[in-house]
Amino acid sequence: MKVNILTPDKSLYHGNAKSVILPGIGGQFEILDKHAPMIAALGKGIINLTDDKEEKTKIEIVRGFCEVLNNEINLLVRV
Repeated sequence: MKVNILTPDKSLYHGNAKSVILPGIGGQFEILDKHAPMIAALGKGIINLTDDKEEKTKIEIVRGFCEVLNNEINLLVRV
């Protein structure tokens, strides 16, 4: 699935991923390939992203929003 992580100032990540674990307002949740469409608010925590080559990326955020649609994840966050 495609993943785009943006701040108001710049792009933090653009690429493919197998798994994305996000810090939701009510707790962590994971998004996998072909996830159902959704919109969620994100709280303070760490985004854990695993790409197709099993390489892991961690991005610490303060808050943000997540949109999942058509096997694409778009995140707008504050770091």
